[in-house]
Amino acid sequence: MVWFFVLCSAAWGQWDRFRGPNGTGVSEGAGLPSEFGAGKNLIWRTPLPPGHSSPVIGGGRIYLTAVEHDRLFTLCLEPGTGRTLWRREAPRPRREKLHSLNNPASPTPVTDGESVYAFFPDFGLLSYTRDGKERWRLPLGPFTNVYGVGVSPVLADDVVVLSIDQDKNSFIVAVGRNDGKVRWQKPRPEALSGASTPVVVTRTGSPSLILAPASFRMDVYSARDGEAMWWVRGLPSEMKSVAVVVGDLVYVSGFNTPENDPGKQVSLPTWQELLARDDANKDGAIQKEEVSDERTKKYWPFIDTGGRGQIVESEWNLYRAVMAAENGLYVFRMGSRGDATARLVWKYQRSVPQLPSLVVYRDVVYMVNDRGVLTTLDAGTGQMLRQDRVRGVSDNYYASPVAGDGKIFLASHNGVVAVLRAGGQQELLAANALDEEIFATPAIADGRLYVRTVAALYCFGMR
Repeated sequence: MVWFFVLCSAAWGQWDRFRGPNGTGVSEGAGLPSEFGAGKNLIWRTPLPPGHSSPVIGGGRIYLTAVEHDRLFTLCLEPGTGRTLWRREAPRPRREKLHSLNNPASPTPVTDGESVYAFFPDFGLLSYTRDGKERWRLPLGPFTNVYGVGVSPVLADDVVVLSIDQDKNSFIVAVGRNDGKVRWQKPRPEALSGASTPVVVTRTGSPSLILAPASFRMDVYSARDGEAMWWVRGLPSEMKSVAVVVGDLVYVSGFNTPENDPGKQVSLPTWQELLARDDANKDGAIQKEEVSDERTKKYWPFIDTGGRGQIVESEWNLYRAVMAAENGLYVFRMGSRGDATARLVWKYQRSVPQLPSLVVYRDVVYMVNDRGVLTTLDAGTGQMLRQDRVRGVSDNYYASPVAGDGKIFLASHNGVVAVLRAGGQQELLAANALDEEIFATPAIADGRLYVRTVAALYCFGMR
C-alpha cells in the first residue's frame, strides 16, 4: 500500500482547515516573527464580532465565522489588508445549549481555495464561493452534546465530512462538495460528547481515509462510502483533540476527568449494587433525588443521557466504562484492515490536554494542557524531554499550539502568545501580550501569523 499524507505543506501560503494542513498545526513557511504586538511587526488589526472559530486561508481569502447581535455570519477578509470583503448571514432556527467556554461560532470553516464550507450547530452546513455567492445549504441537527457541538468540517476527495459526537445517536456524515447532498452517513454508537475534528489521509489509486477519534476508539473510514477500514480500541472516554499523522504514525490524545488519570480511577458499584443502595422507591431506576454520593451528583448531566431525571442500567454501565478509561496520548502505526489496536507504538499519560491538540515538529511532540503545563517528548520513542509551565506562569490554554520557521507558538487564554525555539528544552524566545482573551487557534500562511482574539483578528509579520 502506498501512502501519501496530505500535509499540503506544499502550499505553505494556505491554512485551509482547523489547525492548517491536515490538522497538523505546522507550516513549512519561513520569516515568522518572534516578537509582535500593537507596536511591533503588526501588519494589520481588524475588529471582529465574537467567535471561537480559527481563521483559515486559501485562494487569496481569509474566512472565519462569528456571532453578532444573536445572528450568525461567515466572514471573508483580504489577507493583505484585513479589509472585510463580504459577510453572509446563516439561518438560526434554534439556540443549542452551550458550555461557558463554547460559542455559537466555534467550528472553523474549511476551504479548497475556490469555495468555503461553514458549519453552525444552530443550523447546519453552508457553502459559498470565494466571492460570497451561496452555493448550497444543508440543515442538520438539532444536536445533544452536553458541551454544545464544537467540531469543524473537513474535505476528503469530493465530500465535506462532519463527525458529530454527542450524548446519543452520534454519527459521521459526508456531503457532496458541489451539491450539498448527503452521500453517506454512518452511526458511531460508542461515541459520546467529543469534539475531535477528523484528519484525512490520501492513498494512491484508492479513496482517501478519514481518521475520526471518538470515545474508546478511533475509526478510519473510506471517503467513498463510509466503510470502516480499520480502527483502534482502548482510547480515552472523551476526545476533543485532533489526531496528528506523521509518516505512518498516528498521534491521538484524550482527557476526560482527573479521575481518568492512571491509578486515580475510583471503584463504582455495579448496577445491582447501586439499586440496592439508592433505589428507595424500588422502581428499577435511580431518580436524581435518590442519589446518595456526591460524585454521581456531580456527573449527573453526563450520566442521564436521556435527560429524563433518572438513570437506567445502560446509562450506568456506560458511566462505569467512561470512568474506567484512561487519559493519555497514544501513538499507533497506521493500519490497513480491521482491528489495529496491537499496532500501538508508545503511550504517555501525564498532564494530557483536554482541549488543545498537540504538534509534532522536527521530531518533537509539543503538548500543552488546559492548565498551561507543556510537555515535550521524543516523537519516535515517547521519552519525556521536559515538562514545565509555559513561561513558568500559571495560565489556561484553549487554543492549540502551532509551529513554523523553527518556532512554536502557544496562545494563552489571557492573551499572551509565547514563542519557543523548536526543540525539546522549551527555550522561550518571546512572550507577546495582546491584552485580549484568546480561544481560537492561530493560523500561519505566507510568512504571516494570524491571531484571533475575542475582539479582533491580528496579522503579524516581518514585512
